[in-house]
Amino acid sequence: MPSAKPLRVASVNVNGIRAAFRRGMGEWLAGRGVDVLTMQEVRASTEDLQALLGEEWDILHDPATAKGRAGVAIASRDRASIHRVELGAPDFDSAGRWLEADYEVGGRVVTVVSAYVHSGEADTQRQVEKYRFLDAMEARMPLLAAHSELALVVGDLNVGHRTLDIRNWKGNVKRAGFLPDERAYFDRLVGAEGDDDYNRGGGLGWVDIGRRFAGEVEGPYSWWSWRGKAFDNDTGWRIDYQLATAALADTAVAYTIDRAATYDARWSDHAPVVVDYAI
Repeated sequence: MPSAKPLRVASVNVNGIRAAFRRGMGEWLAGRGVDVLTMQEVRASTEDLQALLGEEWDILHDPATAKGRAGVAIASRDRASIHRVELGAPDFDSAGRWLEADYEVGGRVVTVVSAYVHSGEADTQRQVEKYRFLDAMEARMPLLAAHSELALVVGDLNVGHRTLDIRNWKGNVKRAGFLPDERAYFDRLVGAEGDDDYNRGGGLGWVDIGRRFAGEVEGPYSWWSWRGKAFDNDTGWRIDYQLATAALADTAVAYTIDRAATYDARWSDHAPVVVDYAI
């Protein structure tokens, strides 16, 4: 990919890409100037993806083991030089939840990961599987940083790291997505709230681009329930991230969450997270 303009990376949980396109995802994508699009919860075939996105996109897709569930994909204007899908031990089923791709940008290798962490459910086997995935992810991320100093893990990570990331955090302290043990993983990735090096080299050295740009404010949120008035009242969660290595984070020049103007204009229960990297 040429480096004359910033590399625009967008990430979104499409909540079923066929339904998203019926609701207007295609119109959003056509006018957004995206270079690399990562998607989660695709729930479709590779052929479906190609037909919906068009032949101008090169598509990498890792479907879930169970048909109609999960699924992650990366669509790009230029072809990836290599991609990988394995995460963790050989007996660990990460299918449909972790997809890595290397791109050449301005003579440098940029590694992009589309990740979809389990939603989980406190005190159930679903939560055990979520912790297994987060363990594997935590172990993998230093290897990614060693592989390329310009590495990016993006997607629906299904954890609100801080109280700023959930509007109704007091009512969710015992629910999956805001459990102390889940939030501790992010402490280890980007540093803990209140630490001098939080989001500036803390933890494993990764940077939460959204929090760096937004600062110490509530939100901005990326997910709202379809039910009730959650969207209209902005009662949301910030669970969609772009986590970058320090070197890549230093090139970020713009960050946006493309929140729909109205409830009726939504094409997913998540909003795209869009970042420009001037590499």
